Order: sequence, then structure tokens, then C-alpha cells
Amino acid sequence: MADPHEPEAAVPGNIGGAPGAANVTNVANAAAEAGQAARPTVLSLSIKEKSALYAAYMPFLKHGGIFVPSSKRYRIGDEIYLILALMDDAHKYPLAGKVAWITPAGANNNKTQGIGLQFPEDESGQRVKARIEEILGAALRSSRATHTL
Repeated sequence: MADPHEPEAAVPGNIGGAPGAANVTNVANAAAEAGQAARPTVLSLSIKEKSALYAAYMPFLKHGGIFVPSSKRYRIGDEIYLILALMDDAHKYPLAGKVAWITPAGANNNKTQGIGLQFPEDESGQRVKARIEEILGAALRSSRATHTL
């Protein structure tokens, strides 16, 4: 079993089924290593293709959300700080959200292991939700499979 204080390695990018479609990295939490009170996990997710964004976006969550591939164990309600990069957008979107979805290892239909992060109700959550929906446009009504439903 992996050391819970050890930073998670980068996951090869295949959020959209294509190599390099997205990359996720867990940033080390120095406070946890020093034995201080646990702070939210910090993750960085870079989505490089529209199809990968469609597969990861979770519009059915209140305030929206995003699927983050990860082999680390999380619980519903865990606080996560995410730095999200969307394709060619020079702006990075920092979000403090909560785990609202878990896809465990070995899930049905070969679903990618990871978590669904619910966007916060604040301005940062509203901004990233609006930006994602602007990028996806009509694709939001598609019936293509995603990493969640």
C-alpha cells in the first residue's frame, strides 16, 4: 500500500482516450508531511482537447464539476484544491471544491479511476462553469459516454 503522505505521481494523460488529452498531478502537501493539521489536497488538471473536457465535465452537479483521474483514495466530502487549465486558455482556474463522485479502480465499463470535484458556489466556481459551457456549447446536449454517467 502506498504511503498516504507520499505525493501521487502524474497520471498519464488519457482523459479523452487520446494520449496527451489531459494531465493531472498531485502537488505534495508539506503540512501533512510535517504532521500538522491536514489541509485540502492540491491537484493540477490540464485538459488539452474539447473531447476530453466533454468527458470530464459534470453538469449534473449543483454548480457543476469536473472529473479528475486519480489512483489516490478519497472520500465523499473531502476538500480538494484544483488548479484547472483548459486547452489554449492562458488563464488557470483555481478552485476549492469537494469530492462528490468516486469512480473506484475496476469500475464497470472500464471507467477511469478518479473523483468528481464539485465546483464551489462562489465566483471561482461560477466562472469556470461558464467558461467550460462556453467551450462545449452544443456538445453539452450530446449523448456520448463520459467518465461518469
